[in-house]
Amino acid sequence: MVTDLTIRKITAADHEAVGAVGFAAWAASDAFEDSYLDPDVIAKVKHEFTIFPGETSGDIFVAELGQAIIGWGARENEPDYVSDLWGVHPDHQGRGIGRALLFHLCALMAAEGLMIARLDTHAKNKGAIRLYERCGFTIVWRGREFSRSMGVELEKVHLEKRLAHR
Repeated sequence: MVTDLTIRKITAADHEAVGAVGFAAWAASDAFEDSYLDPDVIAKVKHEFTIFPGETSGDIFVAELGQAIIGWGARENEPDYVSDLWGVHPDHQGRGIGRALLFHLCALMAAEGLMIARLDTHAKNKGAIRLYERCGFTIVWRGREFSRSMGVELEKVHLEKRLAHR
């Protein structure tokens, strides 16, 4: 676990770094079938990561180590939904950063009185699913859905976690 990690709201100056970290984490994932990784899909995904910070209407939080943004997570569309957890740049994975971001987002939801936190991921993203389950999430649905960011249909899982209240 990284002890000098800071989690804070994104600023406009962070947009480029957030896009770069998100794309690096996506590109390093072994969750996607080769058929999805043609140059057009890769270019589309890179573009989506680039524009996401400026276009989202939700909350984005960055994980910062020193002056470097090394991960981020977002809530978008629904207050109880973690829309994005591109938790960690590949150079920093396995150090508790994704967990810290997820717990931060869940704590915000619980403080707002929400009962459930929801998220989804690619069904073959075993590392992310393992992280989510270790953080108290359980799979509630498995099936195929269209990915707007990739422009293809993917096998997905939906997960939920009951939030503790004071």
